Amino acid sequence: MKAMVKKMKDKFDKYLGDCNLLISMGAVMDPRNKTKIIDYCFPLVYSREDCVKHVSTIKECLNKLYTEYLEDYRTNSIEVVETRKDYGGSSFKGKTRGRIDFYNYIRSVETVNEQIKSELDIYFEEGCHIYEDESNFDVLGWWRMNSLKYKVLSKMACDLSSIPITSVASESAFSAGGRVIDQYRASLGTDAVQVLLCGEDWLRAYYGIKRKTKDKEDIKEYTIPIKSM
Repeated sequence: MKAMVKKMKDKFDKYLGDCNLLISMGAVMDPRNKTKIIDYCFPLVYSREDCVKHVSTIKECLNKLYTEYLEDYRTNSIEVVETRKDYGGSSFKGKTRGRIDFYNYIRSVETVNEQIKSELDIYFEEGCHIYEDESNFDVLGWWRMNSLKYKVLSKMACDLSSIPITSVASESAFSAGGRVIDQYRASLGTDAVQVLLCGEDWLRAYYGIKRKTKDKEDIKEYTIPIKSM
């Protein structure tokens, strides 16, 4: 029993040894969670030392990413204003042109002047939003409604929340790797392994073979082209 538990613990440590930065940052950008989610969950998974390290890494990466989005927002605002000056807003007439030029001026002034608190700090200080009906909550919809308040942070949050996460099970990925790298192919380089995996996908797509099928005829048709290569 002790030996079996040790093997199980080794596998858990292997999968959970490092913090998944992307998923953690996406969870923090959920207004129901914010940093409270990692403050609550990480001590249940990691040791105190690792917990402090992972939380610090996530907050540092969030600040760096927000700074990049802020610089991009400032650059775009200044370019828009300069374009209006060069062309004199010829594509707009009357009050519409004046209002658009005024909005561009506001954007440039607000972003050039450094604020005491960033949108990220304000977002964290407000606390978590608690909703009774969790099933109808839309994270992207919340950020869309609050895009005027969080002009820069809303863009960053939507990009983080829109990144697709792979649905492939970890065991399936390791099983595929075991079929490529065996005791006779233990010295394959990373490029060679990538070529083999890509070639497998291309051949499956070319011959119309599905991964879940276990038909012997499909396996036979699939192995013949590989031998001929």
